[in-house]
Parts: sequence; structure tokens; C-alpha cells
Amino acid sequence: MVILVQRAKAEAKTASGIYIPEKNVEKLNEADVLAVGPGAVDKDGKTVPTSVQAGDRVLIPPFGGSSIKVGDQDYLLFRDTEILAKIKKD
Repeated sequence: MVILVQRAKAEAKTASGIYIPEKNVEKLNEADVLAVGPGAVDKDGKTVPTSVQAGDRVLIPPFGGSSIKVGDQDYLLFRDTEILAKIKKD
């Protein structure tokens, strides 16, 4: 099971309107799921669906995944088992 994600962009401005210098903005461990594979096949030949769907926001490990660059956009590929958690939407 492969999941394509794009790392969430860190806010450059606080809620009160103060701009944060780019060098102080760390990479977030949050990412938006863009696409998912069809799932894994278990030992009985049945397809096990992925735990996340396109449009979900997830926590990813700070290291790992396979980096992909398309144009000026950076993406990451993770296995379903490497996703740390699904973030609940408000």
C-alpha cells in the first residue's frame, strides 16, 4: 500500500499577525494525503483497504518516505504502516 502525501506548509504568520522568519519555521510532521494505492492483498487473496483516504491530514515521521519532485512541488511516498496517525478534522 503506497500513500502519496505533500508536507503541510508551516504558517509564516501568527494569529496575531506577526511574521515568522523562514529560517525559524521548521518542517511540519503533518501532511495532506493526495492519493492512495488500492490496498494490500492478505494471505487469503482479499484486498485490505488503506487506513487513510485522499483528502485526509496525517502525521508522518520526520525522516523516511521516498521523496519525489514534480516541477517545483515536493511529494513523499509512504507505506500505510509508516503513517503515524490520522488527524481528526474539526
